[in-house]
Amino acid sequence: MILVGLAGSIAAAWAIAAWGLDAYGRRPLPLGEHYDAIVVAGCRVMPDGRPSPALARRVRLAVRLFQEGRAPLLVCTGGKGIPVPPLSEAQAAARLAVSLGVPQTAVLEEGESRTTWENASFTAKLLEAERVCVVSDSCHIFRCRRMFGRFFPHVTGTGVRLVGRSRWRQAFREVGAVLRHGLAGRM
Repeated sequence: MILVGLAGSIAAAWAIAAWGLDAYGRRPLPLGEHYDAIVVAGCRVMPDGRPSPALARRVRLAVRLFQEGRAPLLVCTGGKGIPVPPLSEAQAAARLAVSLGVPQTAVLEEGESRTTWENASFTAKLLEAERVCVVSDSCHIFRCRRMFGRFFPHVTGTGVRLVGRSRWRQAFREVGAVLRHGLAGRM
């Protein structure tokens, strides 16, 4: 009976944390705040080289922020996943951003990273900036802000809201990632 209660308590705490991470990432950016760059966190690319729906949502939000004048530069991150697609995540994201109206001269590609930690550390090697805004899925923003904050003085973030079961599946998985990376000292 005690084990059932303990398991229920852990499950409830996990669910509350997942909800909190998702809500945290959906907060709007402060009005009038500007950045040196908007960074798109990497995400899967389809086998034919198209951005996955999740990556496309991230890019669309980043392009909207760029077009609002929030930053003069858009940085697309992410290397090649497995199985190896024809384009890196950064290349696929950059192509989409340019097709949506961002000038090629305003887009940088960080195409080697495979993790959020590498997104942050490799972007820091590519870009000298004080203020960055990271765009990802809403439940991923807390971890992005903490990891990018290890490399940039001022980091904010905003997330795209997933829908349906994928939203909660991602949020529940993200709780484990936050715990794992927190214990590893990356946050």
